[in-house]
Amino acid sequence: MNSYNLSRNWFNFCFDNPEKIRPIHTAIYMFSIEHCNRLGWKNKFGFPSQMAMEAIGVKKHQTYIKAFRDLVDWKFFKLVQKSHNQYSSNIISLSFALPKKDEALDKALVKHGQSTGQSKGHIVKQGTKNKKQGTKSEFDLVFDEFIKMRTNMKKPLTEYAKELIIKKLNKLTDEEGKQILILQQSIEHSWQSVFPLKININTGFA
Repeated sequence: MNSYNLSRNWFNFCFDNPEKIRPIHTAIYMFSIEHCNRLGWKNKFGFPSQMAMEAIGVKKHQTYIKAFRDLVDWKFFKLVQKSHNQYSSNIISLSFALPKKDEALDKALVKHGQSTGQSKGHIVKQGTKNKKQGTKSEFDLVFDEFIKMRTNMKKPLTEYAKELIIKKLNKLTDEEGKQILILQQSIEHSWQSVFPLKININTGFA
C-alpha cells in the first residue's frame, strides 16, 4: 500500500463521478493517506474526527461526518469500528481502496487526455510494471531517479506535482525515448522541472 496508488485511484473515481465529489471529500481522503503514512501504513488505524476536522479546516462535525460517510459508501474507507462521538476515533482501513491487480490506475485521466487531444504518453505507464520481467520499465526507473533528486534537494514532489510533471512530459513529446532523455537531462542539470531537449550530437534529438 502506498500514497501514489491510493491517490491515483481516488482521482480516477473523481473524474468518473464529478457530480458526487466536493472538495471536502478529497481533503478528508488525502489527510487519511497522510495519517496512515505517518503510522507506518497500518492495515487499520484510528482516525479521530476532531483531528481530521482541524487538519482540513472544517468547523461543523455534521459537515465532516456526511463526507466521511460518503467515503465509506464509496468503499474508500472500510469502517472497522464506529466512533461513539466526535471526540473518539473511528477505526478505518484504506486497503480496500487499492486498485485491483492489473487494473489501470488512470483510466479516467487517459479519457480526459484523449478528449483534450493530448497524448496518453506515460499517464498509463508510470507506476506500472513489466509483466514478463517483473521489473519496472526504463521510464519508471528514470522517473524514480528524478523524484529522488528532488527529494535530495529538499524539494520533494507531492502526488499532484508528479501528475503535473507527467502532463508536462506528455505535452513536450509522446515518444518514450525522448521522455526518458528529457528526464535524464533534468537529473544531469539538477533541474526541478522538465524542459525541451537541448540539441545533443550523440542522440540527434533537439
